[in-house]
Amino acid sequence: MLDIDLLKKLCAANGISGDESRVRDIIINEIKDCAEWRVDNLGNLLVHKKGKKPAKSRLMLSAHMDEVGLMVTDITPGGYLKYNEVGGIDRRVLIGKAVTVGENEVHGVIGIKPIHLCKGDESKTIPEYSDMYIDIGADSAEQAFEVVSIGDSVSFINDWFINGITVSAKAIDDRFGCLVLISLIKSELEYDADFAFVVQEEVGLRGAKVAAYTLDPEFALVIETTTSAEIAGIDREKQVCNLGEGAVISVMDRRTLYDREMIKLAFERAEALGVKAQYKRAVAGGNDAGAIHQSRSGVRTLAVSLACRYLHAPSTTASLSDCESVLALTKDLCEKIAGGELTK
Repeated sequence: MLDIDLLKKLCAANGISGDESRVRDIIINEIKDCAEWRVDNLGNLLVHKKGKKPAKSRLMLSAHMDEVGLMVTDITPGGYLKYNEVGGIDRRVLIGKAVTVGENEVHGVIGIKPIHLCKGDESKTIPEYSDMYIDIGADSAEQAFEVVSIGDSVSFINDWFINGITVSAKAIDDRFGCLVLISLIKSELEYDADFAFVVQEEVGLRGAKVAAYTLDPEFALVIETTTSAEIAGIDREKQVCNLGEGAVISVMDRRTLYDREMIKLAFERAEALGVKAQYKRAVAGGNDAGAIHQSRSGVRTLAVSLACRYLHAPSTTASLSDCESVLALTKDLCEKIAGGELTK
């Protein structure tokens, strides 16, 4: 059963790449009495969960704690904050959005030149980051420096909404994956397994590279979200995946060719469980599998993802039934793979 309250708490926590400590603290509080855990030098949370039996195959389950966001790069004499992106963000979604800045969670609004002062085609083009700013209400740089600093993280304000069919919030990518791993750790497992809550996925899969080297698994399950584009005006073959059609199984993306036996097992187990699963119908994007599958002598890897609209935006949307499908399928695959299903 999906823990909606915990998902809301995870999504509300601010944790852009390189500043994931708030998210990590929530996770530690949830799993500290259920398993052995440690934090490595990069900030990854590595967890070993004892099952009823030793694992027949060493399995690592991974989800990233970080979210996309912004970082303060300068403060103007007038007290406005200049910034740049942390992770891939479409500039079109930023104008007018409310954000929080730094440890003090100072509220601000992303602004641009007023439309009545624009000349020529200025009002029809997407402004560069250099033409945007964050207004926190300061009158001067000195006043702004009293509450924020250069290098401060900037996060979208969480806009949580749930209607019984879908859930919308910031950072479903990949706080949902973290929720799935927490659920498994808190459950009774048949076999031992390792779990990695990793940092800095959005800026180059950095935490996963370190975690995979440390844990040295034979198999890995990466629990992620992936872009769903089944909206008006997009042809089906370009929609990637669809809300309501279950767990998304990738065959190939820009970083990984996934293990074919694991793909086959995922669809077989989904059918056996009576849960929906669908192919990712595009070679696009990437996730921590790109670093994990190349670790040491190689790791047989599969990504099980949640279809999500408006990825990397202030408010992303996913299907609650898909959430349940990913959770059920991941738990089953964990038991089958750790139990040696693919080594016979």
